Amino acid sequence: MREFSVEPLVEIADGATLTDMAYDRARREPDLVALAARTPDGWREVRYGEFAAQAADLARSLLGAGVRPGDRVAILGGNSVDWLVADFAALSLGAITVPVYPTASAEQIRAVLDDAGPVACFTAPEARPRLLSALPSRDIAVWSLGGPLPSPARRAGAADLAEHRAAVRADDPATIVYTSGTTGTPKGVVLTHRNILAAACNVVALLPELFNPPGTQASTLLFLPLAHVYGRVVAFGGLWAGVKTGLVASANDLVAELPVFRPHFLAGVPYVLEKIRKALRQRLGEAAFAPAEQAAMARGAARRRGETVEPATGDPVRQALHTVLGGRLTHMICGGASLDPDTLDFFTGMDLTVLGAYGLTETTSTATMSAPTANRLGRSGRPVPGTTVAVADDGEILIRGPHVSPGYWRAPAEPQEWVHTGDLGDLDDDGYLKITGRRKEILVTSGGKNVAPAVLEDRLRQHPLISNCMLVGEARPYVTALITVDPSAASRDDLEKEIAAAVQSANTLVSRAESIRAFRILPTEFTIARGHLTPSLRLRRAAIEKDFAAEIEAMYPA
Repeated sequence: MREFSVEPLVEIADGATLTDMAYDRARREPDLVALAARTPDGWREVRYGEFAAQAADLARSLLGAGVRPGDRVAILGGNSVDWLVADFAALSLGAITVPVYPTASAEQIRAVLDDAGPVACFTAPEARPRLLSALPSRDIAVWSLGGPLPSPARRAGAADLAEHRAAVRADDPATIVYTSGTTGTPKGVVLTHRNILAAACNVVALLPELFNPPGTQASTLLFLPLAHVYGRVVAFGGLWAGVKTGLVASANDLVAELPVFRPHFLAGVPYVLEKIRKALRQRLGEAAFAPAEQAAMARGAARRRGETVEPATGDPVRQALHTVLGGRLTHMICGGASLDPDTLDFFTGMDLTVLGAYGLTETTSTATMSAPTANRLGRSGRPVPGTTVAVADDGEILIRGPHVSPGYWRAPAEPQEWVHTGDLGDLDDDGYLKITGRRKEILVTSGGKNVAPAVLEDRLRQHPLISNCMLVGEARPYVTALITVDPSAASRDDLEKEIAAAVQSANTLVSRAESIRAFRILPTEFTIARGHLTPSLRLRRAAIEKDFAAEIEAMYPA
């Protein structure tokens, strides 16, 4: 087994808690902008003093309403300042927050509430009907995000809140994050204050160029859902570092807001980079974009090989890209899934620094991270400070560190030395990790051929007409593909021909036994709402296979 460790940059004290970052900064810099929210009239800024006061006020109301340390408080809604106020209020008194995805169905909401057993749930107005239809038989108080709580018989005083805050310890549970992965069965991952602080603070310390640039306050747009641990860690890291964090509802709103908000850095997933690239193609037109894209990919590929490449200053497409991104964006953190080499080469060829990262919910979204001074393109970085990463003899990635979850809610287990990720990887001599596949997502054809679907799926998603795809082939005689297209392309007369050419081109990456022999273009896209994607935009393969069983069977005639 090969392993690599990196010493921590930030040690978490036993008395440290997540709420310290807001209250302490509010005392030191009350007028510093902490968050920004999109309104019909533009961006509304919220300063640390205001945010901390709102969280403390709500925490006192929660105490008066009977919420106690260890109680669970659910939050159902999209990204908003009110979401984070509710989160910090519950954490301030030692309660445990249970985020619920705003896109969750009534059945999914019920499963989370049944397992977590919250005493109360904050909800956004648009999600309230789904919540009410999903409530278990026992009583759960339902409160509106940003709205007043029912008047308690007694409202706790500042001294009561201070006493509760002082009693919270670093190893107390802070949140239960439900993750279904690709199986659809939710499991509640318990994360402590120490887990989240160790992840967020060490990433911030590793990346001063992003979080603490000299002479200016850093800014970022957070479009990752706060219900997902990745989005939550970015938010906490920003609050700890003093970053101005703008909150947007989803990746669909990101491209429109980039030139308005003008962030310095982004944290996201490969899908978002692909979306930005396609938006630029549509804006410039194929004739102008295609040659510049090829030139950028050539420069990026050279950089990936370690060659010195001059900046593309003066390139009109580079200028257009930076205009789309707001003109100040220099770094992108990319985790959650593997990034296609062509997409990586395009953005690095356009003089943007793409920092690969890797982690799981069970590791508070962090395990490895690239840095501007330690960035091996095509790999997911080195262990985050304080972390040990290993690759077992069978290729599985193993992780340990202070950010590793103590276990699952209502599923006590003996402490394990390592988290077994289920992902496959390669660790080089300098500690840089490369993700090579996922054990659970290896297709084994009826002929015994092992096929890693990510290779072809990632390549096909780069095609301008294709929005997503999924390979099929488990226990089948050959590999096939379900393909979705951008709605604007659905009516094209040459759509079938274009997709066939894209499949033929992708097949050149693999052997014939691994190649796609047939495909179907689906009438609808894969979405979170339909249950085809996880909130982190990974494919839910079992759900897709079930919903499109007829289309799959048609590709395997008797």
